[in-house]
Amino acid sequence: MSNPAPVLRFAPSPTGLLHVGNARTALYNALFVRRHGGTFILRYDDTDLARSTPEFAAAIAEDLEWLGIPPDRIEHQSKRTDRYDAAVEKLKAIGRLYPAYETEEELEAKRLSRRRRNLPPIYDRAALTLTEADRSRLEAEGRRPHWRFKLDGRHVVWDDLVRGRCDVDTAALSDPVLVREDGTYLYTLPSLVDDIDMSVTHVVRGEDHVTNTGVQIEITEALGATPPAYAHHNLLTLPSGEGLSKRLGHLSLRALRQGGEEALAVAALAVLIGTSLAVEPVADLDTLAGKLDFGKISRAPARFDPEELTALTAATLHHLPYEAVAPRLAALGVGGGETSWLAVRGNLTRLDDALRWWRVVEGPLAPVVALEDAEFLKLAADLLPAEPWDAEVYPRWIAALKPAAGRSGRALFHPLRLALTSEESGPELKALLPLIGRAKAEGRLRGKAG
Repeated sequence: MSNPAPVLRFAPSPTGLLHVGNARTALYNALFVRRHGGTFILRYDDTDLARSTPEFAAAIAEDLEWLGIPPDRIEHQSKRTDRYDAAVEKLKAIGRLYPAYETEEELEAKRLSRRRRNLPPIYDRAALTLTEADRSRLEAEGRRPHWRFKLDGRHVVWDDLVRGRCDVDTAALSDPVLVREDGTYLYTLPSLVDDIDMSVTHVVRGEDHVTNTGVQIEITEALGATPPAYAHHNLLTLPSGEGLSKRLGHLSLRALRQGGEEALAVAALAVLIGTSLAVEPVADLDTLAGKLDFGKISRAPARFDPEELTALTAATLHHLPYEAVAPRLAALGVGGGETSWLAVRGNLTRLDDALRWWRVVEGPLAPVVALEDAEFLKLAADLLPAEPWDAEVYPRWIAALKPAAGRSGRALFHPLRLALTSEESGPELKALLPLIGRAKAEGRLRGKAG
């Protein structure tokens, strides 16, 4: 029997803007599905109704669309509370979920006491010794229980797709709280119930969740399900080594987009940095998905350098075919079609730089004509070939101009560039000249704005 098509999910909280570290996780999930087929789910962890907002949810969807990885399905945890309620009742019925009444201050005092005795600061399970009368008395005092999952206290082992064989001893962990005093759920239970209900086959996430995995496997099994495969990738940091924060707005995708970075460059750097693979431009996301190999991800944190992203954005643009950018060029007001794009793409650092060069082509511009070059440029204008012009008009023109002017090298080419573009450097004049056209070229060479 063949393996089922993979189902993967990206489950952000809509409480802030996504940053490149979040994008790394989203891309690993989406590209795995792109490579192997299956379903990519965007699942909003929005049970915290006080902090979750529709605006942030919309921003997350917009960011994924920009990256080129729109989800196949969208789910909201806030609409699934009946499923979490049912899971709670099931865990209570089998004796795996129990009420505890300690306040946070009392729990902290217990942790301090255990540390003083050189014991691990884990919960002592005192709530398991409470009688029905004890619980009634505490509730009569106004206390409401939080609910803890009773761990087996065993070695939980799994083969991680990134880290290899992993072993977590749940005996060294506190029984996790799944339900708060006010009846709301912490992250763990809704996430696991959703993974089960949605038939998630692979959970790909940051390595900060490794320790949680032992607990989550126990809960999944207690709910009668088979745990998914796990892949815990390394985390991205700032160049300083500081971790990324959605709350602090580090390298948000919105800011990168507004700054002109290419989505394909962001994706390539987010996926390839911190692996044994070379960080290089990719033609498209299919190419990037073909490179994806969890076994090549390093165990060390990876530093995401904005300067490296800027260079990669430029390199990406230098290789993009016209079809990949045509709608965006049209939106910018850049004309000239593929000929214009091929002429300028090698000189771009941001896509909107193409508009600058299109304005050079279209004009009007004030040509730069030095006094000592005026006669030379008039001769250049006189020797312009007749139309129609093709891609070889520039070399034909130069072949005639060079001996007639008695100039070569910079003395020949630099005055032509200043007169035709008013710029010190830029795309090859061979490519620009046919776009400028004979009339504008002649006028500029004779010192006329146009």
